[in-house]
Amino acid sequence: MSQIPSPQLVDRFGRVVDYLRLSVTDRCDFRCVYCMSDKMEFVPRQQLLTLEELAFLGRAFVELGVSRIRLTGGEPLVRRNVTELIHQLGQLVGLNELLLTTNGSQLAGVADDLVAASVQRINISLDSVDPVRFAAITRTGDLSSVLKGIRAAQQAGVERIKINSVIMRSQNDDEVIPLLEFALERGLDISFIEEMPLGDTGREDRHGQLVSSEEIRQQISSVYSLSASAVVTPGPSRYYQIKGSDSRIGFISPNSHNFCESCNRVRVTCEGRLLLCLGNEHSVDLRHVIRSSPGDMAALKQAITDAMQIKPEKHHFYDADQPQMVRFMNATGG
Repeated sequence: MSQIPSPQLVDRFGRVVDYLRLSVTDRCDFRCVYCMSDKMEFVPRQQLLTLEELAFLGRAFVELGVSRIRLTGGEPLVRRNVTELIHQLGQLVGLNELLLTTNGSQLAGVADDLVAASVQRINISLDSVDPVRFAAITRTGDLSSVLKGIRAAQQAGVERIKINSVIMRSQNDDEVIPLLEFALERGLDISFIEEMPLGDTGREDRHGQLVSSEEIRQQISSVYSLSASAVVTPGPSRYYQIKGSDSRIGFISPNSHNFCESCNRVRVTCEGRLLLCLGNEHSVDLRHVIRSSPGDMAALKQAITDAMQIKPEKHHFYDADQPQMVRFMNATGG
């Protein structure tokens, strides 16, 4: 994959959008308590974008200057034949990075194929290293399958693997240090994430269960000396490091530190809805564009370009004066 001159997607606030998070499915083999309810209704399969339509979308965004695509879900690796799409995207001229976010449960069987398809970095959701608690948080998950997937990704030669941990009060806030040490011992990066209140997951007082990045950082600082890192990635993490370790320790703070001023991202859901903001409903139906004008790349690119003018300035999580999201995280595309 090589860089070629390309146009730019620019919103009305002057932010350049060069990063696409592309969801391939809303389905998942886990039911994490912060992501979805335990009795989810999923998008009917005929409403999902086909793999061919997803590839067409990816090509349109790259031709418009997007240099990074992250595949998400739900759990992207439960989508049948998804590696065919990954190989197609990996061949796009102008795409600098092809990334993946996964729960790791299916990773062991496809890790070598992902590396062959030019996937350079993988984020793996992991909120507990205790098997019993892991099963409770994921409702259906088996920790051993995730650990096996992490080992397989390392052995396959994935350039960087990052653990994503959502920390919730009275559920796993006592595992900050165990999760950090899990990453350090294996040479992994880790990001601690403040919970984003998307959808009715059946849990009461989510705001009361919020653990801020500052609180997590203080926990870590009581055991390890953290120093700010100059590393910048396409995502919203602010990184730190511990002397003697190459692992990056990140903090994603959508509630306590609004990072919207530097937002360079948009999302496309598995049914083709272009979301201009994680925490707002501003969107455009790209599936309609694709299916009403099959093969018309110009029409699709025009719809994407026009959509930049409705990208909002910022999100409003936990703001009582603003409407809160009823859309679940699995339907949003992490």
